[in-house]
Amino acid sequence: MNKKRVSRLWHWRPSGLWGRPAFARVWASLTVTSFGGQITNLALPLTAALLLNATPFEMGLLVALELAPFALIGLFAGVWVDRLAKLPLIIITDVARGVFLLAVPLAAAFGHLHMSVLYLVGFVCGVGNVIGGAAYQVFITQIVGRQNLVEANAKIAVSQSSAELVGPGAAGFLIHALGAPFAITLDAISFLVSGWMLKDIQDRGEPTHGGSASASIWAEILEGLRLVWRNEVLRLLAWTVALWQFLHCMYLAVIILFASRELGLSPGAIGFIYAMSGAGCLLAAVLAKRGGERFGVGPQTAQGLALTALAWLLFAVASGSYWVALATLSLGMLLFGFGATLFTVNYLSLRQAITPDALLGRMTATMRFLTVAAAPVGSLFGGILASAIGLRATLWCVGIAGLGLGAFMTGFSALREVRRLPSGE
Repeated sequence: MNKKRVSRLWHWRPSGLWGRPAFARVWASLTVTSFGGQITNLALPLTAALLLNATPFEMGLLVALELAPFALIGLFAGVWVDRLAKLPLIIITDVARGVFLLAVPLAAAFGHLHMSVLYLVGFVCGVGNVIGGAAYQVFITQIVGRQNLVEANAKIAVSQSSAELVGPGAAGFLIHALGAPFAITLDAISFLVSGWMLKDIQDRGEPTHGGSASASIWAEILEGLRLVWRNEVLRLLAWTVALWQFLHCMYLAVIILFASRELGLSPGAIGFIYAMSGAGCLLAAVLAKRGGERFGVGPQTAQGLALTALAWLLFAVASGSYWVALATLSLGMLLFGFGATLFTVNYLSLRQAITPDALLGRMTATMRFLTVAAAPVGSLFGGILASAIGLRATLWCVGIAGLGLGAFMTGFSALREVRRLPSGE
């Protein structure tokens, strides 16, 4: 190797978004918590289903409590995010989630693990997801700029989908080796590490509030609601994603019970199935930017939603031998991961790009409130419906309803006309 080539390597600096230290650290922290989160995503419901013998209603209630904070404090979180520096909010919520997750292995170790512990931990983590998640999205917009949003969200989606590819398999192994409650310890550590990684970022994500500091919090909440209502694209996205979340949480309430009890799959097999979702996510994340440029951001959003509905139908038809059921669920998870990521990358980029800086926090929280407020109801309804008509029949209902929603969005909605992200403020 000649001296000139050695010199180029020695003085190499990362380009693009990787050359921005703030984004690189945020990306790294999200990657760490994404890998940790895969453990809890599998271990928490398996703890309920296999260790505590939860009923379908109890499983639905667990999912509902994880999502209830979106309805209870979602709108207030938007005002807080606009009024306060973003980075401290992110760090505080990361550390809080890490501390409360430790309650599960500690309760198990001392023989006091009950569904009430899982309910409490799920609810507190939901609060962290509401505040920290809104702060993350606004902070990313601040540090990369609107013109780089699709690239930034795609890079984050790649790391998150990589976690979904590798994480569930590792989670299945850890659950088998340590037990589901104790595997959650690693997720707790991931949140604490994430908070530590972010503490040295110079850009604190200063308040984006554009109005009077003394303005009523209710007035600001109404301002966020008006923004979403008056913007045709945001309004369409809000009710569409709300319906999708309702159906998705019906599915979440029953899928672990369906796979473990009705199909007889082991935790390791369920971990493999979830890993296939990660493979689909990774593929979609890699293709999202190119697909958006070729087919349009709006059409890609609708197409991704439709693919998730096809996946739900595949789950409903899974039957036969152990290996046939495993293969069917794996194919469904692959399709679901691809569709969900294609939808999410374009959906987040679109709503961030069309919102003024001063309203980003309130828009994010308002959209999350409107779209996720129906989720706890969906979880409870899914649990009640499964108790009445069975797990498989509930999945059929979810798939058929989702297919109707996907067909409307793909063939008739205004998203068909949204080809590119707006570049103005």
